[in-house]
Amino acid sequence: MKFFSFWRSLASFRVRIALNLKRLDAEVVQVNLLKGEQRRDEYRAVNPLMVIPSLVDGDGPILFESLAILEYLDETHPQPPLLPKEPRARARVRGLAQIVACDAHPLIVPRVRNYLEHELKLDEPARLKWVRHWFIEGYQALETHLARDQETGRYCHGDAITLADICLVSHSVGGEFFELDPAAYPTCNRIAALCLKDDAFARAHPLKQPGAPAGFKH
Repeated sequence: MKFFSFWRSLASFRVRIALNLKRLDAEVVQVNLLKGEQRRDEYRAVNPLMVIPSLVDGDGPILFESLAILEYLDETHPQPPLLPKEPRARARVRGLAQIVACDAHPLIVPRVRNYLEHELKLDEPARLKWVRHWFIEGYQALETHLARDQETGRYCHGDAITLADICLVSHSVGGEFFELDPAAYPTCNRIAALCLKDDAFARAHPLKQPGAPAGFKH
């Protein structure tokens, strides 16, 4: 198994968590987004969208997009399960995960920020305002769902870790990078803090990866 990753990538963070939870080893190939390595021909052949993560597992097609990779890992290595068994519960967990991975996160990734800077000529304060806006939108939606739904337990759904928790933690850590106060979202903050006590989450943290700085702010 070969995993294309980068310390700063929140989508890669999600996959690292799942690999740790499943106790799976993967050869990690670093793709330095800050140096533009994702645009090199050799990586473009892996992922034409030139984003990470990507996963190679055996002789099948290359896997891409973090949620698709997470579900693949869950289906091929079902313990511990990352989705509930009941259909409505599965839909709720997927919905919570997609608030992060499909609605909020795609709007703050480096290629979007680079476009804002180089094509739309937005200065750093304007770009930072953009990023924080979409982080907050995601946070507010997550907090509303998690605080009001009786299905919320110790974790996002009941008392077992699911895809939703993996995505929530990536959102929480990313928000801290952009100096957002997670305490403003108490249910999200409680669950994220609980997850980060788990070794699978803690070892996957961006700042514990090769090449990461001792500390990081946007």
